[in-house]
Amino acid sequence: MGNGAKAQQKRERNAKDTKVAKSQLKSNVKAMDIQCQICKSTFLKTTRAPQLTEHAVNKHSKTITECFPGYEVPAAK
Repeated sequence: MGNGAKAQQKRERNAKDTKVAKSQLKSNVKAMDIQCQICKSTFLKTTRAPQLTEHAVNKHSKTITECFPGYEVPAAK
């Protein structure tokens, strides 16, 4: 047996191990559940208060409660 057979076997083994990359775009769209009531921009549910405050002040010159009335700041641990 020559080295060609070994190389072919290695290619076949590696072809079995390859995994198809999965896109996370659909799950990111589903996770965007914080919405600004003024401009309707959406934010991921993991977005924290400082980023939302920055949006409210810079874009609308308003407070976080005016732009995001349903948003509750998580309690500190």
